[in-house]
Amino acid sequence: MTVRLRAHHLLCLLTYVGRGYSPAFVAGYDRIVARLDAGEGAVLVAGPDDICAPMLGAGHHCHEPRIAARDAAALAALAGLSGGALSLGATFPLSRDEVARLRAAFATGAIRAACAGCQWTGLCDQVAARGFSGTRLAGADLVTPPRALGTPD
Repeated sequence: MTVRLRAHHLLCLLTYVGRGYSPAFVAGYDRIVARLDAGEGAVLVAGPDDICAPMLGAGHHCHEPRIAARDAAALAALAGLSGGALSLGATFPLSRDEVARLRAAFATGAIRAACAGCQWTGLCDQVAARGFSGTRLAGADLVTPPRALGTPD
């Protein structure tokens, strides 16, 4: 199986410290982090993903055009980081090394265009400023070196 992620949620995972919209949302997020840390792959999708799942019946913002625009900005930034190789449908592991590389780019602001106007920006700024201390995603401890995010096999 793979974890379905919309592009901006890949960025959110980098600073996730166990806070969210509701206890059900946090519990679901924690399960997704555990799956990714166990080495399960992720696939980039358009629209609501596995992180959105607990919120979908509650009239939440998951389907709003502004969130689709956030996904497009995140995908463009991530594609730029990966040399254009990352696109919707791309499946990839989140190794410890890849998480560290993404966090380094996040900390410099290189992949944060999608974060503009997000209600969680202040928290993410604090988490990045603390060197991502307390974040829940560690990344998978993969035995074989994975390919870099979005690069061809």
